Amino acid sequence: MLDSIPTPDGADRPLILFANDDGIDARGLHALVAAFDGMGDLVVVAPFEEQSAVGHSITIRDPMRVHTWPFEGASGPVWARAVTGTPADCVKIACQRLLPRHPDLVMSGINHGPNTAVNVIYSGTVSAATEACILGIPSIAVSHAEWRPTDFTAAGHAARRLGERVLADGLPDGILLNVNVPGGAPEDIAGTRITRQARARWNEAFEERRDPTDRPYYWLGGEFVDLDEGTDTDLQAIRDGYVSVTPLQIDLTAHQHLSRFADWV
Repeated sequence: MLDSIPTPDGADRPLILFANDDGIDARGLHALVAAFDGMGDLVVVAPFEEQSAVGHSITIRDPMRVHTWPFEGASGPVWARAVTGTPADCVKIACQRLLPRHPDLVMSGINHGPNTAVNVIYSGTVSAATEACILGIPSIAVSHAEWRPTDFTAAGHAARRLGERVLADGLPDGILLNVNVPGGAPEDIAGTRITRQARARWNEAFEERRDPTDRPYYWLGGEFVDLDEGTDTDLQAIRDGYVSVTPLQIDLTAHQHLSRFADWV
């Protein structure tokens, strides 16, 4: 366990921050950090417990606590902190309070399950990367397209390759990358595609159940529905065995429709 962030010895090494939404002990996070071994000074600031599907929520009504956490990397202990907050909280407090400077790159993941199509809106994994983007830090969200992945090797390889490219070339202002990796070994990956978000939705249902005192409660379930027939989507890339790389932007304005509303005011 490291109590202080290692100081680079001579070499100009990048500072890389890792976060996620599955919690600091998640196997995907450990695999992601291991994949970046030797690339720079690696630090982890992740949720104390699972925060899946919290979106970009932040903590404003409760105190946040930060715990020193044991975290083993591929070459030994990694500086790590567990935060009693959301993924966006983790990036905020890391960059504004815990780290000596802003990181050169923020990596979020590897998420246990895909973050494609409409799921991007709900994803804590994507939101950690989005928060970094808001702060002007290049960032990548990485997800494994299987809900219960057992082998993160291919996702780790894809994440490292893209991380190296972003550290070398940067990203445009206001842009982050959302990466989804299909299941299988690295040699099974067909390649990489630059994609767009597919149009999709959840057909949701709230099942009513009863607790031991006969009071009703509700459990959310549903079916994911792909509404997009395009061949250039994140969903289709995963189906075809490709790594999907989708550039996302913070600006949600529908610029192409602004003129339609000009006579409304």
